[in-house]
Amino acid sequence: MAETLRQRWDLLRARVDDACTAAGRSPHEVSVLPVSKTFAPELIRDAVELGLHRFGENKVQEIKDKAGPLADCGIDWVMIGHLQTNKAGVVARLAAEVQSLDRSRLAVALDRHLRAENRVIDVLVQVKTSDEPSKYGLDPAQLLPFLDELAAYPTLNVRGLMTLAINTDDPATIRGCFRRLRQLRDTAATHGHDLPRLSMGMSGDFALAIAEGATEVRIGTALFGARPYPDSYYWPERG
Repeated sequence: MAETLRQRWDLLRARVDDACTAAGRSPHEVSVLPVSKTFAPELIRDAVELGLHRFGENKVQEIKDKAGPLADCGIDWVMIGHLQTNKAGVVARLAAEVQSLDRSRLAVALDRHLRAENRVIDVLVQVKTSDEPSKYGLDPAQLLPFLDELAAYPTLNVRGLMTLAINTDDPATIRGCFRRLRQLRDTAATHGHDLPRLSMGMSGDFALAIAEGATEVRIGTALFGARPYPDSYYWPERG
């Protein structure tokens, strides 16, 4: 399994690098966040042996279940799925980063728990860039006020924006979602908000995201292989 994983990682990194070159960008500008949701700790440990130490998870329970068996691996867990406010305490204790911050109540809860844990974590604001009902995220019109509000929470180090593209086979429509996030970032910069990171793009559309300025792509299937259910079963978290 480890050998197959290494081959997949090498191929994936080459594809990401090629997409960067095609977009006129340096491969050093784009990182890969391995998405380990639904995969066993043993496979994640194999990935750690390849030099990977940040892993995206969609559900709080999975972070909780995997953090113990993998405690010796020095993993930075990244929460990328919809986060329920009542689970903010677990994330504040175990996660290094949250990429799905999308509302004031969640910011308040995270800040309260992080203060109790004496921790500071990186966060990305998730913005809804499509009209798809199943997608979570902040309304783009609320981004600037929300960024201003987050300045009151020193435990939340706001580093950028995240989005999920619409589920469609039309590349132009998908690319439009990514372009909108980049434009929102640029607008925020003119209002004094430094947001260097854009987390957008997954296994099926990361080249389009890179062409529109992604600094990080979230990859699961292309690295770890197929899951037993379609991605829509796991994302976004419901309940």
